Amino acid sequence: MSSDNLVLTKWAELKALVESLEADVAKNARGVAAAGVRVRKGLRQLQAVSKDLVKTTLELDKSNKKSED
Repeated sequence: MSSDNLVLTKWAELKALVESLEADVAKNARGVAAAGVRVRKGLRQLQAVSKDLVKTTLELDKSNKKSED
């Protein structure tokens, strides 16, 4: 898998996770406590995926910079 595809794959994963949280955020706003638990769990996953995407893009930038030199 090329590094560009890896970045795009992780970005798609991040977007899908945000979309999957929408319904539970709305339910939690109406007072459903269990939905709040699911949202918080999803946000922790979102944080982990975000960190992984940042790491991937930084590694890609470094490798591109080295190949230019």
